[in-house]
This record gives sequence, C-alpha cells and structure tokens, in this order.
Amino acid sequence: MSAISPIISPIPTTVIRHPSERLSKCSLTPLHGRPEITFLSAAGEFRFDATGFILLVVDAPPLTAADAGHPLLLLDSTWRLLPKLLRRIDGAPVARSLPAVPTAYPRRSKIAEDPAGGLASVEALYLARRLLGDDDPSLLAAYHWREPFLANLAAFFAN
Repeated sequence: MSAISPIISPIPTTVIRHPSERLSKCSLTPLHGRPEITFLSAAGEFRFDATGFILLVVDAPPLTAADAGHPLLLLDSTWRLLPKLLRRIDGAPVARSLPAVPTAYPRRSKIAEDPAGGLASVEALYLARRLLGDDDPSLLAAYHWREPFLANLAAFFAN
C-alpha cells in the first residue's frame, strides 16, 4: 500500500441523506457530532449547490490525491433511490469515483442489484478521505464490519 502524506485538518464533508434512509441502519450515524461533517436531509424541496465539491459517483474519473483541497459530498441512499437524490444536486460538482474495493457490508436488497464497486457509506467516506490524504481510522471506529473492510482494502491495494 502506498504511503499517503497526512493533511493538517480533516476534509470538510457534507452528507446528504435521502429522506427514506433509515438512520438505525445507516453506517454514518455514529459520526454525527463530528465538527468536519455536516449532515443534511433531502426532504421536501431540498436543493444543494455542489459547485466545487467532490461528488462521489460511479463511472466518473477516479479520485486521486490531486483532488485534495475540495470539500467532499457524499450522498447517503440506497442504490435504487440514488437517482432521485442526484436530481436534488445543483451546480458544478467535481465528479469522481472510488476504486472497486469489495464492501464488507452484507447486502440484502431484494429489490435492486447494487453496483459491483458499491460500498457502504462509511466505507466510501473512509476510502475517499484516505485517497485525499486524510487517513482517519476513527471514521470506522463504530463500524461493525471495520476489520473485514480494512482487510479487503489491504488486499485490494496489495495487488
């Protein structure tokens, strides 16, 4: 695994949740109260100007350390509802994708198939911030599948 130089302060991160996202099952819930993370709900007529934010999406150019300096925008939703959430985003975000690291989260969707590189929200947040130079293992402290995810990550970057 390549060494990533640490950054001085945590990357400002905005999490926008689909209103149907169940907080009791959300992998990001333990991160409420962290000063660098803002949580918003996309309820009602919600709109968000994402100009200048890095927006994590599938099939975009890969996220690299060269993207550091931008705040991070994470959309928290089931894959099936994600298109509705994306329609609430305005402006000109910088679209980036994450490498296809296998998730450790046990998926059980009976409605729709998740993309092959799809991660749990906390996994995506940790990986994105790590790639941007903000390797903060405390993001995963309360994540039940922390150790299997870190093992998946180590195996992926070892190849």
